[in-house]
Amino acid sequence: MHRDTTTRVVGAPVPRKEGVDKLLGKARYVDDMEREGMWHGATVRSTVPRGLIKSIRYDRRIEWSEFAIVTASDIPGDNHIQLIFADQPCLAHGMVNHCDEAIVLLAHPDKHKVREAAAAVRIEYEELPPVFTIEESERQDVVVWGADNLLKSFLLEKGDVEAAWAGAAHIVEGEYRTGAQEHLYIENNGAIAEYSAKDGVTVWGSLQCPYYVHKSLRAVFNLPEDKVRVIQTETGGAFGGKEDYPSILASHAALLAMKSGHPVKIVYDRMEDLAATTKRHPSRVRHRTALDPAGKLLAMDIEVATDGGAYSTLSSTVLSRATLHAPGPYVCPNVRVHSRAWATNTVPYGAFRGFGAPQAIFAIERHMDEIAAAIGIEPAVLRRRNFLHDGDTTATEQVMREPVILDLLLDSVLAKSDYHSRRTKFARENPGSPVKRGMGIAAFYHGSGFTGSGERTLNSLAGVDVMKDGQVRVLVSSTEFGQGTNTILPQIAAEILNLDYSQVVMAPADTAIVPNSGPTVASRTAMVVGKLIERASLQLVERLRKGAGLAAEYRTREFFEACERYRALHGEVRSLCRYEAPPGIFWDDQQYRGEAYPAYAWCVQVAQVAVDSVTAAAEVEEFWSAQEVGRVLNPVLAGGQAEGGIAQGIGYALYEKVILQNGHMANNQMTNYIMPTAEDIPPIHIYFEEIPFSDGGCGAKGIGELPHDGPAPAILNAIRDATGMSFCAIPLTPEEMLERLEKKANVGETAIA
Repeated sequence: MHRDTTTRVVGAPVPRKEGVDKLLGKARYVDDMEREGMWHGATVRSTVPRGLIKSIRYDRRIEWSEFAIVTASDIPGDNHIQLIFADQPCLAHGMVNHCDEAIVLLAHPDKHKVREAAAAVRIEYEELPPVFTIEESERQDVVVWGADNLLKSFLLEKGDVEAAWAGAAHIVEGEYRTGAQEHLYIENNGAIAEYSAKDGVTVWGSLQCPYYVHKSLRAVFNLPEDKVRVIQTETGGAFGGKEDYPSILASHAALLAMKSGHPVKIVYDRMEDLAATTKRHPSRVRHRTALDPAGKLLAMDIEVATDGGAYSTLSSTVLSRATLHAPGPYVCPNVRVHSRAWATNTVPYGAFRGFGAPQAIFAIERHMDEIAAAIGIEPAVLRRRNFLHDGDTTATEQVMREPVILDLLLDSVLAKSDYHSRRTKFARENPGSPVKRGMGIAAFYHGSGFTGSGERTLNSLAGVDVMKDGQVRVLVSSTEFGQGTNTILPQIAAEILNLDYSQVVMAPADTAIVPNSGPTVASRTAMVVGKLIERASLQLVERLRKGAGLAAEYRTREFFEACERYRALHGEVRSLCRYEAPPGIFWDDQQYRGEAYPAYAWCVQVAQVAVDSVTAAAEVEEFWSAQEVGRVLNPVLAGGQAEGGIAQGIGYALYEKVILQNGHMANNQMTNYIMPTAEDIPPIHIYFEEIPFSDGGCGAKGIGELPHDGPAPAILNAIRDATGMSFCAIPLTPEEMLERLEKKANVGETAIA
């Protein structure tokens, strides 16, 4: 491991800022909070996937005068949630486009009565033909969105793909599919809202992006910025699932608060949360690849299709990242990626850890093993032969200026896992045994931060201030939901300001207090926001030196004395910085070309899997992951991110299957939506290589999403190694595997021309 030992706080396993309160049960989540005179809200949802709303009837046995009732006609502003496109209604009006779409809101002082009342609302529909799959949407027999069901498309081109086929020694084709995946955060979605004609709207919520919620509330209520306040409460997990959906829930709670004249709390139970909220986009990726006699890539023709659900939500960002990650970490002179996101009558799909990269990486890394088998090259050798290196260009013609150490990562993980010896040993094991073992590899990168011009568009603002009580506050809207924001950003500030970690705290994630540092997504917090905190801290020191006599070398007491002198002159001690793009980062949105990301994190993973041919169950027995993520700011938190992402990737590969019946999630309980438990998670070995990135916070790049990208293909590659059978779709449950084993067929069989 390369480690810079000159820092005091950065790189140390300091304790989490919120850890003690969580450990002692003092942390207050939404459902722990009460407001004086608070009522409880509930949602009446559609029971059909597509249809016209003919009538809404209220059972006469309920005393409806006790309730606040809200429909779309009560919305004072725009009946649309403000995301990339404002096409999703806050409340359905006239028609519904998916099951569990919100139509009517109710509030009452008694939360039991409000749930009974919600069940007593009867909605009559004129049902319309629904569309449930990518293939149905592509055919356009039924148009459910826009003119052609196409939510978004991208075309990435490099070189001349068509000219490459004639000179190829090998042409290998394959199709790969991934299913939906539920976030399954521990804490369900919840929000509390207050409304007054004078002060506007205030919302407390379990959420990732306060300013996203702020933007939607402004539109729904037609209010100016200063009349909307959003405060993040302690948030028990998110994984992307609380990026977009809290804008809907906050709007619902606030509308009920306006109608009732009381604060209103809405907290979903698990069944409602699973059925009604966003999930990972299902995908279908088709590869056609040309290679020379030695196995060097000549051309890659890739078609990416995702199911976006009923509304566009974040499908364009997910599709963009899938497009850019589809060619993998490989050099290829001729590349074409044509990607499309299609509308269907299912619950809208949204952001989930990796958002597009896991789908695309599953396809390319499974395809690399299919190529290796087809042309007779060992999988690790094929990858090494085609890896990107310093100075090479990606499919968007971005030159790799930062060090690329894929060979080192591959060497490390092969040695640590004893890959070759184990693979040989497993191949020689008793052929009569029902249990077969295998080893599988996945190699990949993950772009840190927003794609292309995204960070310039966000124009994030962040900084620090110094309170009179002698504490430095980090001023960001970046939120903590288990991943470590509240710890790593104070580490950076403490490091730069030469203070003790205990003297730096996070300001509340409250839009009335903190600037808009952008959403807590896209592996951008440590790199992008961390750099803003680093710059703001350096700027503060410089101001104190010039304006308050702070010496070049100073002790803690002298720092705070200088702060008080500065405060006496200027009224506050605050330093804010806006985002500045690293030099040489340019992206052409029209040509879809250039520097897609300022930096990439790199990873190679190996899985050992055992397959029982009697039960058709696959078990991950051991897992290794070597990654380069820039500077590791906190080794304990970084290791936890890697282990957690791998655990979710194991669930994605083998366990987590969303079952839709007429567009409704039928297995919307934790008893029948199966996720891996501690019993199912194998020993996981994590190895970091550190190459600090000069434009990241104290050298950091992104880490949160990278570990989730590779487990699924590594596991299915190991299953192929164990069984000799090619499985090209996930989740690969025992039912799917048993069907294949019984048929002795090879679905998605590699074709060689």
